[in-house]
Amino acid sequence: MKLIIFGATGSVGSQLVKQALEQGHSVTAFTRSPEKLATFAHNNLQIVKGDLQNADDVENAIRNQDAVLCAIGDGASGKVRATGTRHILDAMQKTGSKRFICQTTLGLGNSAGNLNFFWKYIMFGWLLKKAFQDHQIQERYIFDSSLDYTVVRPSAFTNGSVTNTYKVDFDGKYKKLSLKISRADVANFMLQQLQNRLYSRKAVSISN
Repeated sequence: MKLIIFGATGSVGSQLVKQALEQGHSVTAFTRSPEKLATFAHNNLQIVKGDLQNADDVENAIRNQDAVLCAIGDGASGKVRATGTRHILDAMQKTGSKRFICQTTLGLGNSAGNLNFFWKYIMFGWLLKKAFQDHQIQERYIFDSSLDYTVVRPSAFTNGSVTNTYKVDFDGKYKKLSLKISRADVANFMLQQLQNRLYSRKAVSISN
């Protein structure tokens, strides 16, 4: 399958690139900093230099792709995710691409009840408030689209390999969570959605 990955040099995005290539996909990695992917040299990898804030860059990169995966990172600044996702969605509508898989965060929408005091009030209520608000707008754009989307809401990232031992699609009342998951597991789950339509046009929470 021909995939384009946005946020390809980020901690989850780089896992997406690595695992997608291992699975035999043809991967286009969209990034402002191609040098960060120098170690990923592969016959099935095309690196496209571009800026998510530039709608033309995004549209040109998305043409002829079978699916779009988004793992945009922006730290705590809260300036890139929503705007970048808006450009991606617009480009997909123009080019005819339909399948969109996007990583946001646990705590959004009906998953707010899964968070503990620390994550709800200290992290998302204070330290990462702008980033959380950016994610909220990002999701709103996605839900308002007509695309075949899946929104993946992971908890806090950890290092480690793919385990497939995390919990999936729990409701907002579920509390027996460590609120952690490896970046490798997040990427693996996102790639699984290329063939899985169970969560089509839905948001799904994942966490250990």
